[in-house]
Amino acid sequence: MSMARAFKIIYEYFALYCSLSLLAFICLTWSFFALPLYFILPVKYGTALGRRGIMAGFCLYAWSLAVTRAYRLDLREIDRLRGGPPVVLAPNHPSLIDAPLILAHHPNIACVMKSELMNNVFLGSGARLARYVRNGSPRQMVKESVAHLRRGCVLLLFPEGTRTKHAPINTLTASVGLIAKYAKVPVQTLLIETDSPFLSKGWSLFRRPRLPIIYRVRLGKRFDAPEDAASFTAELDRYFRLALAQALQSRWLGSP
Repeated sequence: MSMARAFKIIYEYFALYCSLSLLAFICLTWSFFALPLYFILPVKYGTALGRRGIMAGFCLYAWSLAVTRAYRLDLREIDRLRGGPPVVLAPNHPSLIDAPLILAHHPNIACVMKSELMNNVFLGSGARLARYVRNGSPRQMVKESVAHLRRGCVLLLFPEGTRTKHAPINTLTASVGLIAKYAKVPVQTLLIETDSPFLSKGWSLFRRPRLPIIYRVRLGKRFDAPEDAASFTAELDRYFRLALAQALQSRWLGSP
């Protein structure tokens, strides 16, 4: 192996794992402050601070990905959602870092999270301060999500429920349609593309991907608040399959 090749491999490991270490440090540090603030601050101010704190931390993480040239990020279209009306954000979900990169670009997002992450030492305290929604009980999840939307925030919910396993998307859940129906708000789709399986379902953290990784997010179609959740879910499924048919991840995602 040439010296240039060896140096490139060493740098790629450095770039990726320095960024991941920074992310862990950011989350752990914010958790240290968020835990007491959850009990001290009134709900209104604690929620606002919690969401802005998460945004700031993930902005720093996204900056580290760009400055080390580990990623070529194009997230500009998410900024167009700032100052807009409440919507349900419905992205596809190819990678573990999808949520952090979206949350880095909007100061008032309530995120629907897996219940076990609420008890995670890195994420739990910050998520509770930001009043994120647990996905444990479907009825309670819908109720809390609707309440957040009626207070004017944006709700982030991945309709696949987990990271994409098969091209172009997994089977969708009905949660997005139900929440949008009862809250009477539109559904704004986000189309995420990445050319690398790094941090996809089943990817080992110790497996080095090829760098730089291309990662971009586009605003997709905005659907009006549905009247029937089941038919809307089918329509949303058709839209994603058509819109993502030629997405970058179709090169490495397997067929169902």
